[in-house]
Amino acid sequence: GPKLLILDEPFSGLDPINTNLIKDEIRRMNDEGVSIIFSTHRMEQVEEICEYITLINQGKIVLGGKMHDVKQEFKENLFKIDFEGALPDDLESVGNADVDWNIIKQEVGSITVKVANSEASNRVLNYFIKSGLHIVAFNEILPSLNEIFIRQVGETNE
Repeated sequence: GPKLLILDEPFSGLDPINTNLIKDEIRRMNDEGVSIIFSTHRMEQVEEICEYITLINQGKIVLGGKMHDVKQEFKENLFKIDFEGALPDDLESVGNADVDWNIIKQEVGSITVKVANSEASNRVLNYFIKSGLHIVAFNEILPSLNEIFIRQVGETNE
């Protein structure tokens, strides 16, 4: 088989079933050692499929590297906590007094907090566990590639 495959917008005009067939084939070929260059404007597909990315805007490389590293570079230390039950009464004071974290968004059954650094996330989780809250999920919110693209391209176009 080929050692290199170049695909340009391979999913345009395809229904979900055929899109999945092509994704499976791309993964299979990649597992067999084929290098695949994939050109697209659909960031969610890049996120799902690619290991390395290069972001090109107006012929210039704006960003590049391992997908994981790029997301880590642009993260904002945001964590979403999904829970059942009532939030602790002292929530506001704890968040502000501790200065380690503050509340960004509060919804029914979930709260999003911004922490000073990634180490502080354990303290936040610990606080919610000790408060007796039943935690359903605790996730770091990483920016989507779409958000990163807009931020980067927006800056270079100004």
